Amino acid sequence: MTAYDVIILGAGPGGYVCAIRAAQLGMRVALIEPDELGGLCLNWGCIPSKALLRNADVLNTITNAAEFGIRVGTVEPSLDAAIDRSRKVVNRLVRGVASLLRAANVTVIKDRGRLLDAQTVALDGQPEPVHAEKAIVIATGARERAIPGLDVNGETVVTSRHALERRTLPERVLIVGGGATGCEFAYFYRSYGSAVTLVELTPRLLPGEDEEITTILQDSLSRQGIDVLTGSRVARLTTGGAEIDTAGAARIIPYDMALVAVGMEGRTEGLGLDAAGIETGAGGYITCDEAMRTTAPGVYAIGDVTGPPLLAHAAMAQGILTAEAIAGHDTRPLVRDDIPRAVYCHPQVASVGLTEAQAAEQGHITKVGRFPYRANGKALALGDYAGLIKIVSDEETGALLGAQMIGPETSELLGELSVARMLEATPLEIGRAVHPHPTLSETLMEASLAAFGEAIHM
Repeated sequence: MTAYDVIILGAGPGGYVCAIRAAQLGMRVALIEPDELGGLCLNWGCIPSKALLRNADVLNTITNAAEFGIRVGTVEPSLDAAIDRSRKVVNRLVRGVASLLRAANVTVIKDRGRLLDAQTVALDGQPEPVHAEKAIVIATGARERAIPGLDVNGETVVTSRHALERRTLPERVLIVGGGATGCEFAYFYRSYGSAVTLVELTPRLLPGEDEEITTILQDSLSRQGIDVLTGSRVARLTTGGAEIDTAGAARIIPYDMALVAVGMEGRTEGLGLDAAGIETGAGGYITCDEAMRTTAPGVYAIGDVTGPPLLAHAAMAQGILTAEAIAGHDTRPLVRDDIPRAVYCHPQVASVGLTEAQAAEQGHITKVGRFPYRANGKALALGDYAGLIKIVSDEETGALLGAQMIGPETSELLGELSVARMLEATPLEIGRAVHPHPTLSETLMEASLAAFGEAIHM
């Protein structure tokens, strides 16, 4: 039986990062993955979708070129070419991950693994199991949850994975679910000319995000021509159309393609969790503590298989934490409120920490600073100035509780806020820090100062 210090099941963002960090710390590592390196995120999620969204941005820029004094001829977008480009981006990154793993001397086993106990993994394609002397890490991710009445067939009713390789443009697109995936695909398909209906069960898009921000998002998507139906439920999908309950009334909406983007569940089938004594909870997600330890000694779980937040960067951070814990290092548990969130439709939505409402629920007396993008010179120069920066602080302590943003490239502003949260910087300190001019980052400075009545440009 071949032995390693650490065996990792799943080579998504959490798994491969954990493998590299464990190898850096001197451990012998085996990374088991039956499919492509990079997992769902790199191959069929974050990366290809962002490549397509970039195509949508370019298309919109060309379509609106007259605003910049540029005349163009007939614009002929090709969805087929857009898909080709997205796959090229994916393939380049997959090769990069493979190179990083080789350089770190990580043994990659292209196979499916199953736990025989808390130290042993059986492989489907090999007669002998492999043994973990220090730890096993489960990083198998999540998958779309089946929804009654919304049966996916891969043609007329699809998931985001199907959409990422579909090369013909549907004339009418129905998107079920107004979360990040739903909003991003709504923007993409509308940019390419599809008639889009976006249906969300809760009263507003992006449930859990700040209401003021999501109201701006819904207004913006509606102005783009997307039919947004919140507080609505898709009861059934038939060949004659989608049966939707909205505002207490039923209506039928015809569609050529329905994209189902609601609900995920942990990918735990066939892993042998019972044999190892590993418990799961709601949604089928593996139960683990703040140090990513499961209920089985020596077995850890990271990433989407452990439940929300289902974010690649959260999985990566958990992978590093876990590798260092296995190596015996002192580790600092991740604070879920410190994990930034971003939605890459247009305008982008980005946030970190508590919303104003969440802070109030936790008993904070808040001080809130707001700054509109329309007052920012760089945004005006870009011709893209619809949006708002919102900074939430504790009135008594001055602590930065959170930030919510909507506007161009807000995702790129999250890094500064993440560092500020880690270093316990206050909004006043963010506001007093000199920001380069003209940049979009000045909106953070101004919104932070606005909480104290010190904003200059509003």
